[in-house]
Amino acid sequence: MTATAAALIALDALADGAFAEVEALLEGDAESVVLYRHGNDVRAFLNICPHAGRRLDWAPGQFLKSREGHLVCAAHGASFALDSGDCVAGPCKGDRLRAVPVDVRDGQVYLA
Repeated sequence: MTATAAALIALDALADGAFAEVEALLEGDAESVVLYRHGNDVRAFLNICPHAGRRLDWAPGQFLKSREGHLVCAAHGASFALDSGDCVAGPCKGDRLRAVPVDVRDGQVYLA
């Protein structure tokens, strides 16, 4: 990563336990990325369900979280573990979300 890389989001703009959607340049393509904050850590995944290639959010930047604490695909109900991106229930069980490496530095979230 170069020193000129822009932050994806300020850590304080993402509440603990909440999701956010950001656009990021990955391998030369603009992609929608889901961010999830857990304490001072942020996990990131492409905003694409492996089941049918559709976005996970039910409206732009609006995500569903199950009582068990999983990210739920709004289209077909697949549930994903937030620590690994593994599909734990639904039509793509055994598959996983594509992780996007991020780094938290100086109160900002950057692509790693």
